[in-house]
Amino acid sequence: MSNNNIKALKSSVWYIVANFLTAASAFLTTPIFTRLMTQEQYGMYNNFTSWQSILAILCTFNVGVSLISARYDYEDNLDQYIFSAVGMSAASVLIWTALLNLFSDWSQSFFSLSMLYVNLMMAHIFFVRVFEMFQAQQRYFFKYKLQVVLSVLSMLLSLGLSLILVTNMGDKLSGRIIGSVLPSIVIGVFIFIVFWAKGKRIHFGYWKYTLKICLPYIPHLLSMTVLNSTDRIMITKICGAADNALYSLAYTCGSIITILLTSINTAFSPWLAERIHEGDTRSVRSFSKYYIISFVSIAIGVMLVAPEVLYILGGREYLAAIYVIPPVAMGCICQFLYTMMVDIEQIKRKTVGMALASMAAAVLNYVLNLLLIPRFGYIAAAYTTLAGFLLLLALHMWIVRRMGMSHVYSYKFIVLMVIASGAVTVAINAVYAAPIIRYILIAAYVIALASVIYIKRDLILKFIKTFKSKKQIKNGE
Repeated sequence: MSNNNIKALKSSVWYIVANFLTAASAFLTTPIFTRLMTQEQYGMYNNFTSWQSILAILCTFNVGVSLISARYDYEDNLDQYIFSAVGMSAASVLIWTALLNLFSDWSQSFFSLSMLYVNLMMAHIFFVRVFEMFQAQQRYFFKYKLQVVLSVLSMLLSLGLSLILVTNMGDKLSGRIIGSVLPSIVIGVFIFIVFWAKGKRIHFGYWKYTLKICLPYIPHLLSMTVLNSTDRIMITKICGAADNALYSLAYTCGSIITILLTSINTAFSPWLAERIHEGDTRSVRSFSKYYIISFVSIAIGVMLVAPEVLYILGGREYLAAIYVIPPVAMGCICQFLYTMMVDIEQIKRKTVGMALASMAAAVLNYVLNLLLIPRFGYIAAAYTTLAGFLLLLALHMWIVRRMGMSHVYSYKFIVLMVIASGAVTVAINAVYAAPIIRYILIAAYVIALASVIYIKRDLILKFIKTFKSKKQIKNGE
């Protein structure tokens, strides 16, 4: 393996490690914050993060995605390009911040946040984007050490400062928000100064190039963010922050498997691309059945142990939200299945349908939330989100069929798995009221899973080796 390929492999591994540590630390410290904060405060913090994820896309254009092509197109002036792209984000964030402060009464009512939190959110949005641009720059040139150190440092400072402030401040919500955003802002300021020193000045001609790449992503990213965030925002407005706390924690429990989805898709998608490139769709069709069954089995396992996970993360007062988890986990199964379709769309560079499908799902989710949350409460939001993911799956299956690529997967098998998963979801939802039956099912599940893994161990090891070899090929070995 050449020196550059070794650097590429190390960079990828350490970047994944840093991301995993960040995600894991946030998840593992959840039980601490749910016990230090009231349900209303925890719900308001989730309202803050939900709005932040939406405004980050609207205000900053997600300029980091342009670097993958700019590094070649502006190789000789990359520092100036980076500073110019970051400068465009800064201009946009400043304009948005000025407007929100000009109409402060409307802003506070619309976001259900004080202007202090709104301004902290806008500052955090910009400097996190600066940090992400730095990470992308380092990653593309296989420089992993500094970005890993800064990522872990930011995470540790954020969690440490949040714990100190939440423990010692009378206003624990302020402590949680200030503690979570201040370290990223400080690190982002230093990175921005470095970009400024290297880039010298903003070249406005680069803005057109950046917008041309970034704007098409916005409808898709925004729609997906709205689909994942609008329920918490609407619960806060309609039901109150305490109900949002119940829903948010249960949603976190149910969506644990999305971490798995992201991880395994990084291995599956390059393998899929290689098979399609070689015209070997038969092996994909065959393996995809095992692949789907494996993921669905894990999702069912999460549903079965959901009460214990919810108790550990939040305590007894959060157990009322247990019925949110099954539909959320079922939604994750649909997300997993449509991601398989999206992989084909991306491989064939047919991405227009992605944005249209995402927007349709976001609209459906919003309308259903508007109709059902006032009537049935926060639990309804889990089912409206599931409806959005079901629509996404149906639309992406239709798009792939229109592309003439439906033969890659067995559509009949996918439909049967969705129906079976739905039936299991309903059954597990029912046995939450019968702990003994659930414990028997957990024991049977563990025995069955262990038996299958043992029987199919050779096949599993063989495919893991296949994935490893494809990753090495992708990295240039």
